[in-house]
Parts: sequence; structure tokens; C-alpha cells
Amino acid sequence: MDMADARVLRQHLIDPEICIRCNTCEATCPIGAITHDERNYVVDPAKCQFCRACIPPCPTGAIDNWRTVPRERAYSVAAQLGWDVLPRELAAEELAAAGVAADAVLAAEPVAPAAMPAAAEEAAAFNGALYGATTPPWSAAHAYTNLYGPKAPQKFITATVAGNLRVTAVGHEYDTHHVVLDFGALPFPVLEGQSIGIIPPGTDAGGRPHHPRQYSVASPRNGERPGYNNLSLTIKRVLEDYQGRPVRGVASNYMCDLARGDKVQVIGPFGASFLMPNHPRSSIVMICTGTGSAPMRAMTEWRRRLRASGKFEGGKLMLFFGARTKEELPYFGPLQNLPKDFIDINFAFSRTPGQPKRYVQDAMRERAADLAPLLTDPNAYFYVCGLKAMEEGVVLALRDVAQQAGLAWDAVAAALKNEARLHLETY
Repeated sequence: MDMADARVLRQHLIDPEICIRCNTCEATCPIGAITHDERNYVVDPAKCQFCRACIPPCPTGAIDNWRTVPRERAYSVAAQLGWDVLPRELAAEELAAAGVAADAVLAAEPVAPAAMPAAAEEAAAFNGALYGATTPPWSAAHAYTNLYGPKAPQKFITATVAGNLRVTAVGHEYDTHHVVLDFGALPFPVLEGQSIGIIPPGTDAGGRPHHPRQYSVASPRNGERPGYNNLSLTIKRVLEDYQGRPVRGVASNYMCDLARGDKVQVIGPFGASFLMPNHPRSSIVMICTGTGSAPMRAMTEWRRRLRASGKFEGGKLMLFFGARTKEELPYFGPLQNLPKDFIDINFAFSRTPGQPKRYVQDAMRERAADLAPLLTDPNAYFYVCGLKAMEEGVVLALRDVAQQAGLAWDAVAAALKNEARLHLETY
């Protein structure tokens, strides 16, 4: 690289206007170049190696933004955290005034390194996120995305609350609600596995409008109420952060307190890869915790409706569902009523009094004999949704199941990713 090349950087940036703060980019980055605060997700220019691993999984395209800057004037992490909009691209005259030649600008276009740096290899020794597919199953229905949002012709769509029901046991602190939103005559098509953004009213401590919060759709493609233009969400009331410190989640409390008839501003839909297969005899293995059950409920209900109509011959449905206790598990009652020949349900509770802690990966290992054939079945698809902390344990459990069955994990993992059969959505 000559001196002109060394003075210019094609800097990787995240657009704060359309980012929905889903954490996918940070979870996917193999070298920890992406970080965030309570407001923005940003890329550290000192760490980014331009591997682009974070770009395909981003549901909105916010991650795929670049600016050419003199290297000594690269936008710092601190600067990016304070943005509400991306800075404009510097004009050629401005770059020239900073001593950046035109040919150096062309040479600055980022390319993936020929080999992952040693630091990246160490960080990615086992990163569960790297095993997830970034494309949908071949038989998935076409997903519409980004119909409403800051960069769309219409900034948001207004939905009406058609219902709000608590779906965890009353009297327990884990307060989770099933919220139904109706869009009337305005188009808002969604598929199982997609998500939407909710814009809470009001402003944050800095006086800026709240950014949207992402929620997975919990209803099938033809609506929570079949034939109507509506959808449902599964929302846990957030009253503490991941460290157990008291905090009142802005969007979750707003949504859980809504009454029938209230209006909500919505953007989206988002997501074009975490979609279910639609070809006959395809099997689905669903692994989730807490409100990560939302897309699994959507997939299960769509299959149930197809089965009732007699129009679809589905394969195996397996569900591994984890929570602290059965009282804190959303939809526990309705799940018990599903026919055993329709879905194979495995619960895992980690805080049942007098019982050892048990997680979804423990339940998966117990069912290794049933899971192993599905790992090599080209018509079997795996979906994981829940807290980020579960991701590595679940993928490790899949590896153990494969190896116990005498399968080469590297080959199995490559097939799961390349054939879009393993989908991860954690937060």
C-alpha cells in the first residue's frame, strides 16, 4: 500500500435512523468490532477488518453503510454513539483538500481479507452466531420488508390494539402479554419469523424521540384472527436489566399497558431469512426461551391451520422450550392442548424449587437419538430464538448430538448453514 492509500479509509458505519437495535450485527461480528450503548450500535474503525460477516444477517440494511474519510479523521466510537443520522459522504474536493488523491479513494474500497486475522480466529474459536444461515429456506414464501420506516415513503403505519392478554400465570413477576394489533385496510403483510418495530411515544432523557423496539411476530401469515389484517406480539414487561438492576423498559411497559382501541406506531416488517419452509414433509425443530417463543408460535399455528385444512402434509414438529418455571413460560396452557401426534414438546425449567437446573440444551441432548437423523435430513430445519446467552449452548448441543451419532460436525454445520437449515435469532 502506498502513502496515498494509507491516508484514506472506507469506513464502515451503521445508520442510526433505520437500525432497530436487534443486536444481530454485534452478535455476528467475529472480532468484537461492533459495540453499543443505550442509543446506538457502532463500528470501531480500529478493529473492523471488513470481513462483512455482519451484513447479510442485518434485517434492515442499516449495517451496510460506508463513508470515505481521511484515516486521521475517522469517525470515533464516541462520535458515532452521539449520532441521530449518518454524516454525508465527503465530496472529492473536501478529500483533495485533506491531501487524499482520487486514485486513493478508489483504492480505499473495502474488501474482505484473504485470511481472517489471528485475533479474529481466536475470537471466533466457537461463535455460535457464525453457524446460522443468512438466507431463507428454498421453499419459504416471499417476505416483504421495510415497507414503513424512516427511509420509506411512509414513516410509520398506525395500528389499533385489538386485544391485550397476559399469557403467564397471574401473581408472578414474569409478566408477559399477548398483544394483537389490527392494521385495518392498510397493507402490512408479514410471514412467520418476521419482526416489526414499535415506536414508543415521548422522548428519552436527552429529549430525542425514542428509537423503535423490535418484536417478533407471534401469529401466522393470515393473521391472529384468520382472514383479518392483524398480527400478534409476545412482550415481556421489563422491570430489570440483565444484571438484575431495576429499570423500567420504555417500550415493553408501554405495550403491556395498552388497552383495546389504543393506537400504536409501527415500522417494518423486518427479516428475510428467519422464515419457515413451505414444502411438503419438511420438518421443523424449534428451540426457544421466554418471548423467543413468538416466531415458534407463529410457525406452529400456521402448520396447525394447514393440517386442519387438509391441504398440507407436514413433517415432524419438535419444540424445545425453556423458562425459569412453568408459571413463567408463555402459552403454557395452550401448548398442553396441542395433539401429541402434531408436535413433540420438550420443556426445560431452570428454577423449579427442589429440582436441578435444566436448560433447553439439556433437553436436546436427552433427545439426541431423535435429533441426529434430522441433522442430516435436507428437509429438516432448525430455529433458535431467545436470549443471546442460549445461542452458544444450543449450537454446542447440536455439535454433541452430531458427534455422538458419528457424524462429522464440520460437514454437518456447513450443510446446515449453506442449505439455510439452521436459523439463529437471539438478543
